[in-house]
Amino acid sequence: CPPPGDSYGVLPRPCHALVLLNPQSGSGRALDDFQAVVQPMLAEADIATTVFVTERPHHAHEKVRDEDLSQWDTLVVMSGDGLLFEVVNGLMERPDWKEAMKKPLCILPGGSGNALAASINYYAGYDHVAKKKLLTNCTFILCKGLHTQMDLVSLSTASGKRFFSFLGFGWGFISDVDIDSEKYRWLGSARFTLGTLQCLAKLRVYHGRLSYLPVAAEQGSSPAPRDPQAPVTNGHIPQPAGTEAPGSLPPDSLLAPLGQPVPAHWTVVPEEEFVLVYAIYQSHLGTNLLMAPAARLHDGCIHLFYMKAGISRVTLLKLFLAMSRGTHLDLNCPHLCYVPVRAFRLEPRVAAGIMTVDGEALACEPVQG
Repeated sequence: CPPPGDSYGVLPRPCHALVLLNPQSGSGRALDDFQAVVQPMLAEADIATTVFVTERPHHAHEKVRDEDLSQWDTLVVMSGDGLLFEVVNGLMERPDWKEAMKKPLCILPGGSGNALAASINYYAGYDHVAKKKLLTNCTFILCKGLHTQMDLVSLSTASGKRFFSFLGFGWGFISDVDIDSEKYRWLGSARFTLGTLQCLAKLRVYHGRLSYLPVAAEQGSSPAPRDPQAPVTNGHIPQPAGTEAPGSLPPDSLLAPLGQPVPAHWTVVPEEEFVLVYAIYQSHLGTNLLMAPAARLHDGCIHLFYMKAGISRVTLLKLFLAMSRGTHLDLNCPHLCYVPVRAFRLEPRVAAGIMTVDGEALACEPVQG
């Protein structure tokens, strides 16, 4: 039974789904797996599909940005998390984004990371599974047709870019592993194990300033905190009526402009040397990495982790092994800090290292969300 306060919609029957599929994702089996595992289940559940196979980067982004979506009841992404990032940002570029974002989205794991699929499997109360079993579980969720809301995080960078992110933002060790291991895609999820060992061997330290608005500190400040169980408008705090032009994107109501200091009630981390910073909004960072066990789909919360410099390689490896079971915080490592926040800002001292949003690489520059 769903948690109290969660409202669920139901897909119509019969249902028509647009399936956006990247045949190159993961180890390249997405199309075969769709035909063998997914299609027979959907046919039985009275869900008809239009399959759109992407041929290049940004293909799905353009499709959902420009297409009339009214003929489909749901958009299904069969790929890794990167394709869903394209779809979410394509939808947010539409003039009718408010309506478009009400279209239920479904993720079917077809990549090597599959963090959102693993998170949804976890929220649904299923046992921890991977590969075909995870795909079957996620397809079963689609067949049931229940859908609920999901938070998005608005990220803006010093160079003026704005992204909408459903999974997480990272800088340092985790982002290095994610991007450096791309060349081992054919290994599936084992690419991350190999990437972790390689990045451990050349452990780097990153210099910058991290600031955040803790969930607790928002009490009594403006705007009023919302009940975590209250409905979410795509993860944005609703604005008073009449404050924005029709079709304009929601304002970042908790943030000061990047050139200005953070508001006085924010916390500035005293340390400025990090091994990693990761702001995650789902439970899983990958199929086998339960990073934020407390996270839920729309808890109105960014789960901010940072690791201070000075940690040994052995301790770092122990933390990652514990993360496969979600017990890394029980180790009480003094170098690893975790805080639930509403907003954060990261200002690198120099443009060093890779930043990632939902697993996609970004140039290193000041960013806030």
